[in-house]
Amino acid sequence: MRKGFLTFAAVGLLTVGSVAACGDDSGSGDQAGSAKTPKIGVILPDSKSSARWEGADRKFLEEAFKAAGVQYDIQNAQGDKTAFQTIADQMITNGVTALMIVNLDSGTGKAVLDKAKSQGVATIDYDRLTLGGSAEYYVSFDNEAVGKLQGEGLAKCLTDKGAKNPVVAYLNGSPTDNNATLFKNGYDSILKPKFDSKEYTKGPDQSVPDWDNAQAATIFEQMLTQTGGKIDGVLAANDGLGNAAISVLKKNKLNGKVPVTGQDATPQGLQNILAGDQCMTVYKAIKEEAKAASDLAIALAKGEKKETGQTVKDPEGGRDVASVLLTPKLIYKENVKDVIADGFVTKDEVCTADYAKLCADAGIS
Repeated sequence: MRKGFLTFAAVGLLTVGSVAACGDDSGSGDQAGSAKTPKIGVILPDSKSSARWEGADRKFLEEAFKAAGVQYDIQNAQGDKTAFQTIADQMITNGVTALMIVNLDSGTGKAVLDKAKSQGVATIDYDRLTLGGSAEYYVSFDNEAVGKLQGEGLAKCLTDKGAKNPVVAYLNGSPTDNNATLFKNGYDSILKPKFDSKEYTKGPDQSVPDWDNAQAATIFEQMLTQTGGKIDGVLAANDGLGNAAISVLKKNKLNGKVPVTGQDATPQGLQNILAGDQCMTVYKAIKEEAKAASDLAIALAKGEKKETGQTVKDPEGGRDVASVLLTPKLIYKENVKDVIADGFVTKDEVCTADYAKLCADAGIS
């Protein structure tokens, strides 16, 4: 990954003394003597809401754990809260010494974190803060900054289209995901003043349960019907929701005419940008997020602590959670190439046959 493309918003993690780890990559093994063998459990949320979880997070976390020589077990709850808790119970029973979770909602996440804590297992909230939880660390991006970039991106795209008093619809993320709340806080801070001044008109505003793309398409189709086809811009909270809106716009021959936002810089989202159907996405360097989280998890698994130099306030629990937040980047058609050059996605994933010429035109070689 190119240096300097993204930077930590937090003070860099302080180093601690190293401790030799033992065991294999699969996560199998016994306790060594009286001390527990360092072992890390990771629970990812699903594979439907975004391609990032299996396509990026799993890969980068595995690479980090293998490089450190620690045992690990990465599983995906596939959106099932019962499965999420069962996986956590199994990991604790099987001797993980650190547990990293991406919660499905704060209630389920809190139950898992609290049980882990009661069993002496150190915990990390990865990407999503568990409200009222007990995680020792929180590693994510500055999620209000993500939302601000989305609002700024949509405003630029509407200006570029010459839109006058545009009607803007919101497809928000899951109401059970604290990140979705933070994203909305961010884009509201950019767009609400425009609604208040009557420069823009506020259109339908709905959250999409579980970030489900199929539900998002149904919701957006209803929005378009409700407004008589008068939607001029779509603030979609991630690339999956954006693509759902685009699929409906295509059926109505409105794709490319109505700016749509996104987030995650997925291959599909980047293709939509190259095709002119999506106006922007937000690139979050998952490799950097995974590295920050794996560094902390490896230390915790070995009984060590690191200082992050930053905290985030849990609004429900009222505590300050030691945190690492990274800085996101706004991506338009002209800098799609930066995401590929940074190694997040490959040219082959984005520049398939239908998009080869578009890639060449965008300077992707």
